[in-house]
This record gives sequence, structure tokens and C-alpha cells, in this order.
Amino acid sequence: MLKRGLLIGLGLLLTVIVGGFLYVARSEALNFLYDPINAERATLEDFPEDFNLDYTEINLTAADGTNLVGWYMPPQNGSVIILQHGYKSERDEMVDEAAMLIRNGYGTAMIDVRGHGQSDGELISFGRYEMQDLDVLYEFVIAQPGVDADKIGALGNSMGGSLLIQYAAQNPNIKALVADSAFSSITDTVQTSVEHFTGLPGWLFGGPMIWFAEREVGFSVEEVAATGKIGQLSPRPIFLLQGGSDVVVDPDSGRKLYEAANEPVELWYEESLDHVEFFSAYPAEYEERIVGFFDEHVLGN
Repeated sequence: MLKRGLLIGLGLLLTVIVGGFLYVARSEALNFLYDPINAERATLEDFPEDFNLDYTEINLTAADGTNLVGWYMPPQNGSVIILQHGYKSERDEMVDEAAMLIRNGYGTAMIDVRGHGQSDGELISFGRYEMQDLDVLYEFVIAQPGVDADKIGALGNSMGGSLLIQYAAQNPNIKALVADSAFSSITDTVQTSVEHFTGLPGWLFGGPMIWFAEREVGFSVEEVAATGKIGQLSPRPIFLLQGGSDVVVDPDSGRKLYEAANEPVELWYEESLDHVEFFSAYPAEYEERIVGFFDEHVLGN
């Protein structure tokens, strides 16, 4: 009887432990996938007027009816670069890059993708639904006066880079792409990202969190893997930036994307840099290399 009672007790304890583990894994998966609409999410810190930039506030509607908010800044050279912010960030993240591009003659356009900033929605699907957002932004851009539809480029940070890789794979009119600290796939980066955002051991919680996320969104994470899309951009050029000390995404993401891409592709790798630090660490070189890339591959100079 004692042995039987001990086994029952151990079984109950194991059930509690496993149940608690799965509860935490599911809760954290939902935290990754959702960003509730509230005043904090909708608060921007930087604005185009802080840089004396001429801009227009834009309100767009995606194909599924999601309302999106953004900024448009017209070009002097006919070319517009679509800018995309990262995970649980807002469009004001890209104002520095916008100012850099505008002083070099480019126009820029950026939105808060669904589930971010002042746009509608709370679900973040890492590309499953966000492609509609980028598509309506692209259609808006090419309809603006003074814009040459053959001179559209894109630049994205972190998740924004991963989204733009996916979008450029389905829109051959994106002439050239820059992706800074983009994650190669959710599967590749889950351990690093889980540890950064939750403090939980990624090796233990990463797999179950992916399992719950896939069922919540109704997709396979491989469907939104940038490594599975980037090869389709060729022969359009890609410029990848990756810091070797990245603690937000797997620092091997840049290499994996580089190896999955077809020519022409370039990788700027700096071992000492953390996540999306190229602009702040090397502002002059960043401007020279990024603007030079778009001058050559979008303008054809």
C-alpha cells in the first residue's frame, strides 16, 4: 500500500509539473503572438518633424479590412524605399534611416504593421497576414506623383527585415533589399529570442512554444521562414547586416540567410555588434554603404 501510494503521489506530482510547464509555455507563446491595443503601444517617441522632414500621415486598409497607419515622405529622385520596423516596435524606429535616405534624394514610406503601434489588430503572425499590409503600402507608394514604379527598394530591421524578405519574394517589383539583423527563421532563433524576451531557458521552452503558436495562428512556422524565401529574390540584390553579439535573434541568422540566398548577395558582419546596432555604431559607413547600395541597384547609378 505504501509503495502504491508513493507511486500515486509521484504521478500526481509529475502531472502538476508537466501541466505547469505546458501552462507557462502556452502563456508565453500567446505573449509572443499578441500585443494588446493600448495607449503605451500607440505612443510614438520620434516624429519626422524632429528631423525637419516633409511628410504625410497615411491611413491604409489591408485586403482583409485591417486599418494601418503610417508616414509617407516624397522623393527627389523618383525612388522610394519602403521601411519596416521590428517586433513589437513602431514606425518611429525607422525615422533615423528615413532622414538619411531623404537627404540623399530618396523618398520613404513606413507603416505600423498590424498588431503594432497605432494600426489595428493584436495578432503578430510573422508574415502570414502581414504581407497584406506591405502590399497595400506598396500600391499606395507607386500611385504617388513623382514616383517611378521601377525604382522601389526596401529596408527592414529585425522582424521587419524578415517580413520584407518574404514580401520581396512575392513582389518582383522590389528592386533591392536591405535586411538588418533579420532572423533566418523562427525555428532558428527561438532559443535566443525566448531567453531574451522571457528569461526562460530557450532549449526547454522553445519547442513547446512553437507548437502552441502554430496552433494559435493556424500555420507552420516554416511557411514564414525567411531562409525559405530569400533564394527567390535573385537576380535582385540583397544586402544583409548581422552583429555577432546579437542577443535578440540567433547571431548566426545572417550567415544562414546569406547561404540560403542566391547571387547577388552581400553580408556585412561585425562580431562586436548587438541587435540592429550598425546605424548607431558606424553611422558614416552605414550611410555610405546603404545609400551606395540603393544608388547602384535601384537608381542604376
